[in-house]
Amino acid sequence: MRTSGLLAGALALLCGAGAIAQDYNPDSRAPAPAVVTKTIKLWPNGAPGSERRRAEPEQAADYWVKNIHDPSLTVYPADPRHANGAAVIVVPGGGHRILVWTTEGVATAQPLARLGVTTFVLKYRLAREEGSTYSIEGDAASDLRRAIRWVRAHATDYGIDPHRIGVMGYSAGGELVTLVADNPAPAASRTADALDKVDARPDFQILVFPGPLGLPAKAVAGAPPAFLTAGSLDACCATPTVTLFEQLRGAKVPAELHMYSHADHAFNLGETSTLLSVAHWPDRLGDWLADGGWLDSASKRDTAPAARSAGSAGNRPPGRHCRCHSAPPTTAPPRRHRHRGCRPGVNGPRRQRTPACRHQTRRAGW
Repeated sequence: MRTSGLLAGALALLCGAGAIAQDYNPDSRAPAPAVVTKTIKLWPNGAPGSERRRAEPEQAADYWVKNIHDPSLTVYPADPRHANGAAVIVVPGGGHRILVWTTEGVATAQPLARLGVTTFVLKYRLAREEGSTYSIEGDAASDLRRAIRWVRAHATDYGIDPHRIGVMGYSAGGELVTLVADNPAPAASRTADALDKVDARPDFQILVFPGPLGLPAKAVAGAPPAFLTAGSLDACCATPTVTLFEQLRGAKVPAELHMYSHADHAFNLGETSTLLSVAHWPDRLGDWLADGGWLDSASKRDTAPAARSAGSAGNRPPGRHCRCHSAPPTTAPPRRHRHRGCRPGVNGPRRQRTPACRHQTRRAGW
């Protein structure tokens, strides 16, 4: 059962270390637990083609990481007070030359975990790093597929619903999401292990200013529901974002698109943007996750393995549809009156916009 009051409070938590997050405490007797992360190596014996370099240390400075030869997941467990069984694998961008590990990885995982979503940040092999022998379509996309399989295979260990596993990619990471979620899987390798038999298609996808690779997508008919966002001034990624949305919409896949008129590339979570709309784009993501039932541990879902492995969008549960209504929801959820311009959201309470609303509000980063 969806608990709107708890959700509103949880969404208000998604504001990093800002004052609003510090002030919010749903139970004063139960302070927020300390975040304890864990690193999982995706291939116990090394990734195929990288075995001889797996021991090389990664290089990191400031906001980035590179020289990745042993792909891994860093786990951010869901806050046990709000754990709902959902999981998201975050795929940072960086042009396939580096990983933007801070703002497009850790800074995204921590608030999602506070929302009750078990979050995994992926370190994948970089095909455009100087001296790299890797490919994007082969090695990097393979790392994401492996990550999805690993999370699904270990769902019970983390209290995850294996049918509520999403992927969220920024820029180059969004290209990997497209390659995995919206395109056919490659033929099985002869060296496949038991984990390769697990379904590698995500249940939902989140693309933040995704790049053009993987477009036009070749398997949109079976693609999972999608949330897409980008800046209209983004010379790299505005067009690919709209192109993918139109493909998904044409295939009647539930999809929601948010384009920001004065935004360029790499606005990330909007934490440094002077644009109010961009600063609050994570609110729209929180709305979409809630509307789709992805944060609801009691939602009814079609869990037929055959339908899921086939990637049939026709077997998705009723009621998960984009606001442009590629298919109408069976019932409209009840709506409660809220003051315009001050509804609590992912980034905390909105800035006051109308004289009628006297609520004390302020803006905070995610």
